[in-house]
Amino acid sequence: MPESARVLSLDRSASDGMTKPQGRMAFAFMVLVFRVRDRVRPPAELLRQVGILPGHTVLDFGCGPGGYSLAAARLVGPAGKVYALDFNPLAVRAVERAAEKERLGNITTILADSAADLRNGSVDVAVLHDVLHLLADPAKVIASLHRALKREGLLCVADHHMKEAAIISAISSSGLFEVSRSFKGTHCFKPLERSPRR
Repeated sequence: MPESARVLSLDRSASDGMTKPQGRMAFAFMVLVFRVRDRVRPPAELLRQVGILPGHTVLDFGCGPGGYSLAAARLVGPAGKVYALDFNPLAVRAVERAAEKERLGNITTILADSAADLRNGSVDVAVLHDVLHLLADPAKVIASLHRALKREGLLCVADHHMKEAAIISAISSSGLFEVSRSFKGTHCFKPLERSPRR
């Protein structure tokens, strides 16, 4: 396996953050849909608006085929890091292949359904794009993201399957985040203090 896309395989035996992974046909269809989506609204544009900068560490939670992971890797540059997390092995392999093709050495793929095993306070920006509606246990995932984010980090959520009020309620009702800003269907949340934080 190329060093540019190392897999961090986490224990999923006790986690239930997401629903069942897609099969090959459904995943292939999703890839086609996302390619069209990414041409209409390039992921890099949204990530720039979020404020991702060179040197940042980004978590693309539910990365799918990796449109946001790859865009984030280009933005953060060699001094930054991107974790491309998905519970579907097809998604993880797709990101690995794309990272190898583009020679992006700052992407680490993670096969898991929560951010539970990421180091505390290690992530500047976590991105959930069209993932929230798929979560079987949103509270568990949100808590894992809160723990992984830096105190000044951001959780950015967009989901065209949900109304904006439902997205904001799902994240804010955890008591772990508050809305920082919203733009073009994307909502950024800042973590609230919780003791013990780390």
